[in-house]
Amino acid sequence: MEVVASARRVRVSPRKARLVLDVIRGKRVDEALSILSFLPSPVARTVAKVVKSAAANAENNFQMSPDNLRIVKTFANEGQTLRRYHAGARGRVNPFRRRYSHITVIVEEEGLWGIKFIHMVSE
Repeated sequence: MEVVASARRVRVSPRKARLVLDVIRGKRVDEALSILSFLPSPVARTVAKVVKSAAANAENNFQMSPDNLRIVKTFANEGQTLRRYHAGARGRVNPFRRRYSHITVIVEEEGLWGIKFIHMVSE
């Protein structure tokens, strides 16, 4: 069973968030949290919060063991974009965009299904 946690309207561009999410995709939850603690990106702290939230959702709402959780899917979708302006050369104005993103992490309990699947494929 998949358990979802998301953080909406995070003040980071989706492109930068995807760089961090690609590192932890497919890892176990405890391994991903240790990786995130050593990443230099400020986005890693926000992603760690979402991973902890997904693990807590799985433990409290679905009685899954937090030791057996694996990150199945991660993605960062675009949120709203604020258009802002700052002063440019010769009295002109230069536009820029402040991008927001929605970060989602999906965890799943690994267990007997993986073992059964391996036996079915090998036979």
